[in-house]
Amino acid sequence: MLVGVVGKPNVGKSTFFAAATLKDVQIADYPFTTVKPNVGVASIVTECVCKEMGVVDNPKGSSCIRGWRLVPVRVIDVAGLVEGASAGKGLGNQFLDDLRQADALIQVVDASGSTDLEGRKVPPGVHDPVEDVEMVEHEFDLWMYGILKRDWEKAARSLEQTGGKVTNHLAERLSGLSVTLADVEAVVLRLRLRTEKPSGWTDDQLMQFVVETRKLTKPSLIAANKADLQTSYRNIERLRGGGRQVVPCASEAELMLRRAAERGLVAYTPGDKGFTVTDPVKLSGAQAAALKMVEEKVMKVYGGTGVQEAVNEAFFGLLKAIVVFPVEDETKLTDKDGRVLPDAFVMRGGSTALDLARTVHSDLADGFLYAVDARTGKRLAGDYLLQNRDILKIVSSGKRG
Repeated sequence: MLVGVVGKPNVGKSTFFAAATLKDVQIADYPFTTVKPNVGVASIVTECVCKEMGVVDNPKGSSCIRGWRLVPVRVIDVAGLVEGASAGKGLGNQFLDDLRQADALIQVVDASGSTDLEGRKVPPGVHDPVEDVEMVEHEFDLWMYGILKRDWEKAARSLEQTGGKVTNHLAERLSGLSVTLADVEAVVLRLRLRTEKPSGWTDDQLMQFVVETRKLTKPSLIAANKADLQTSYRNIERLRGGGRQVVPCASEAELMLRRAAERGLVAYTPGDKGFTVTDPVKLSGAQAAALKMVEEKVMKVYGGTGVQEAVNEAFFGLLKAIVVFPVEDETKLTDKDGRVLPDAFVMRGGSTALDLARTVHSDLADGFLYAVDARTGKRLAGDYLLQNRDILKIVSSGKRG
């Protein structure tokens, strides 16, 4: 699964991305700092099964901190989007093309209202961030609409004459955006569009199809960045209007805390509601003042910086992801090398035991016999629907290559 970090220029997208991934990216206080997409590895944080099972784990692809497992996930930071991007303005075409394979979107918004639609600085509170959300969504919709509209009339008439299925045509045209036939059929059914007469669809109906398809296949949440600024408080509530999912964020504070934790200046794990200064003597006056500001304006107000919460919500909430722990010895919860709970895999909601085997290694899937629930010892068939925090052994006639 891949989550895209999107938004207009100069709202803190790259800072959010850097805070989530600790990947060095160019960060500057002007539009279009990001030109090429940055792909990085963040983590989702979930309760580990080590305490429940009474073991001390020894993970190899993730980490466990005080009973919380940090599991790697992929995120992509793309160039800022401006009004008119769907027609090629700014870096729009590149922005939109880079998001083709994203499964969900985190839209970073300057909640303080201190950047205009073009990403230029204005006094805090002057700009309405709700306009930014609507602009990004509308440009994405116009881009998808343009993909469908190019030969729509001709294709619609041809489908009617040959008896072809309009849903197949739509799915094929949008397949590059990770839109499936099932997605198309669900939206067409919801909108009650006449599949036998696509030439009768109006432009408004086609746009409505695009909007609903985007909502289904590219679900999104809003990271209300710069939440620590005074003008952000009322805007955060306004952003929540219309049923939007909004997470208040302070990306600069999160990046500061993660860098400080790397240097041993503070004890902090992503998603923590607070932090502890490990050795005050090592802090400069400026560092101490900055950390105090984070404590007063971010932690005490919001109970965290929001960055990890946004990443978690994108995967667990929008994509219904689950974390599964595969083992080779279901009694000792180890792999062949004796490592306890070595792996934690992020799986899509609705995945099966056979899907897990395929994720671990294709040979295990080819020879799949059954899975074993490490908690109960029960044998599970290939179509068993995985549950969050399952601990499973895959039994197969094949072996990993």
